[in-house]
Amino acid sequence: MTVALSPRALMSLLANGPKAMDVLRTAFDTGLLDALEPGPVRLDALADRFGMRPLRLYKFLDCLESLGLLTRDEPGDDIGATSYRALPGLRDTVAAVVGPGAVERDRDRYPWRLLHGRLAESLRGEVGIGDEDFAWPPRTDAQTADFERSMAVGLGPVVETVRRHAGSLWADRRRLLDVGGGDGTLAAHILDTAPHLHADVYNLPAVAPLVAATRVARGHPDRLGFVGGDFLAEALPTGYDALCFVRVLHDWPNDVARHLLEQAYAALEPGGLLVISEEFRTPDRLAMQFFWSYFLIGVDTCVSRLRETEFYTKLLAETGFERVAVLAGTWELVTAYKPPVAG
Repeated sequence: MTVALSPRALMSLLANGPKAMDVLRTAFDTGLLDALEPGPVRLDALADRFGMRPLRLYKFLDCLESLGLLTRDEPGDDIGATSYRALPGLRDTVAAVVGPGAVERDRDRYPWRLLHGRLAESLRGEVGIGDEDFAWPPRTDAQTADFERSMAVGLGPVVETVRRHAGSLWADRRRLLDVGGGDGTLAAHILDTAPHLHADVYNLPAVAPLVAATRVARGHPDRLGFVGGDFLAEALPTGYDALCFVRVLHDWPNDVARHLLEQAYAALEPGGLLVISEEFRTPDRLAMQFFWSYFLIGVDTCVSRLRETEFYTKLLAETGFERVAVLAGTWELVTAYKPPVAG
């Protein structure tokens, strides 16, 4: 049974955060997590397998248990007989945080240290993140390319959900416009599951070379295209029977989100499909968004507003879409259709 931590216990873990991350990295790098997850496994067997001292390992595993990541059975005085099992999926979860290519590794390269220790000043508007360090929207080709590469790192959850629902989403679709679709990584994953589909990424012109590289690397030379433009300054291109916003709308105020959905309605062919996916607001997603919430305190031009799915389902209905639904997955997909005959 999992017991929720008290606020005091949680604060103790937060105060020791760097040490906790050291424990996670060590458990991952040594292979301990590979042994613990299938468990149960005895302490003496673990110590022997990994050449570790049992008492020291016992204390190390206490650190993991304090994080809520292990279950333990300690039958008596023989410390070596204590058995452990990691929570299901823990190894992959830790890999996503500290492993090669982890999202958190990518985020740490942003200049968040400009705010560290100066949050009070930042909240008063005395300290911020300058455009030379992080401009939003990106102002140079280099900033745009760097941001889009970074966003591709965190696409795993939506890729999983899109793949899960590929059959129902794209079965009768011909042309997809991925609005703000980064370097084309998501569109390429969609094309992998829908061989009859053509997808265009709509993004700032500076992103075109990145999409071109993805087109070659992912083997979709004739089906992955690019349309340059700025959705804040011009209408969305037409001629598509599917359109998606993935990790786009939450960066903008409510009125801009509404405007973009109205643009999508106008751009889609009658009967066209709209898909929205992002970190819809839940306690877990808010926690995993902590870096951006912290960093963007210093960036007034970026809203970074996590919204519940209900915000979008209501807004889509108000905009004129029908058959609005929420599809389950690691990240949910909000789907809706333009009426077959435009009203």
